[in-house]
Amino acid sequence: MEGMSLATQMSWREAAIEVLKDKPEGMLYTEITQQIIDRGLRTKLGATPDSSLNTTLSESIRWDGANTPFERIGPGRYRLRSTSAGALPSAVPPALASLEAEEIEEKKETTGLINAFGMFWSREKVQWATSTINLFGKRDLRSDTVDFSDQRGVYLLYDRGEVIYVGRAIDRGIGVRLREHVFDRLSGRWDRFSWFGVYKVSDNGSLNSSEQNYDRGLLIATMEALLIEAVEPRQNRRGGDRFSAVEFIQVEDPEIEKAKRKAVLADLQAKL
Repeated sequence: MEGMSLATQMSWREAAIEVLKDKPEGMLYTEITQQIIDRGLRTKLGATPDSSLNTTLSESIRWDGANTPFERIGPGRYRLRSTSAGALPSAVPPALASLEAEEIEEKKETTGLINAFGMFWSREKVQWATSTINLFGKRDLRSDTVDFSDQRGVYLLYDRGEVIYVGRAIDRGIGVRLREHVFDRLSGRWDRFSWFGVYKVSDNGSLNSSEQNYDRGLLIATMEALLIEAVEPRQNRRGGDRFSAVEFIQVEDPEIEKAKRKAVLADLQAKL
């Protein structure tokens, strides 16, 4: 199959069908997404391809009814519906099978307070000497770039792997707060940072700042999970509860590369 020739034609729905037709046992939606990417079935992935696919599958089941080609066989797990006489028995638990579509939507796992995070990002990959700070990241190397500078949440500063400072960004974005530490008393004491944000990332790469209400139990569970994820204590053998936020990898600010090129050209011109 020529993946690239199909990439401009296939929707998320069509690509999922293509992947699942050889997997009667079903797959997690994250695995389906990765197969779509690896096989080149789509080139336009958006900023959150996993979320886009999961929404496509769940909405098809909810709204297409008997016409949907998909079957949900567990939390986040799907397969194609069989219409043959020898159809496989449904693997959906009885309690789940009896739920209406709207109830299934309500049972989706929550990501808790933290919806996106970045671990051990490099200070050197951010252009601090500008009026506007950009904190660029991607879900993976082939997805769209997202600017997290206006994200709200908490952050940690590291000095060669050791946490030296924990801060929060409430009224101002994490980008602004980090830039303050480039020039304050901590300036020469940190080289990396991690951040944990409450804003979700939309498929178009923007941050969703909609207000949400949380209960106390969720707050405490998320705080525990955040600390376990960030500090990695040796005695915590399991991850924290309710921490399924999406991690983003850092992307160097393109202005840094432009500045390097200008410096090289200026040096060459000076030698002529």
